[in-house]
Amino acid sequence: MKKFKKYLRPLILAMIMVMALTVPAFATGNVATVVESTWKDAAGQIKTVVNSVVFPALDMILAIAMFGKTGLAYFDYKKHGQFEWTGPVILFACLILTLIAPNYIWNIIGI
Repeated sequence: MKKFKKYLRPLILAMIMVMALTVPAFATGNVATVVESTWKDAAGQIKTVVNSVVFPALDMILAIAMFGKTGLAYFDYKKHGQFEWTGPVILFACLILTLIAPNYIWNIIGI
C-alpha cells in the first residue's frame, strides 16, 4: 500500500498538469478538401520514392534471399539426395510480383 501511495501523488500531479495544459483544437472550414488537395500534391512524390527506393530495395532483399535459399537447397540435395523446391519457388514468385508491381499497383490505388 505504501508503494502505491508513493506513485499515486506524482501520477495525479501529472494528470492534473496534462488536463490544465491541454488545449483543444477545433478545425474550421472544410478539412476534407484540404486533406484531398494535400494528397494530390504529394501523390507524385510518393510514387517517385516508392518506384525508385522501396521496390528496388524489396527486389534486392528477395533476390538475395532466393539465391541463398537456392544454395541451401542445393547443399541439402547433395546431402540427402532430394531437392526441396518450395522455398526457392515462393521467393522467386515474390520477386516476380515485386518486379511487376509498379506497373499495376498505381492503377489499383488510383494515382
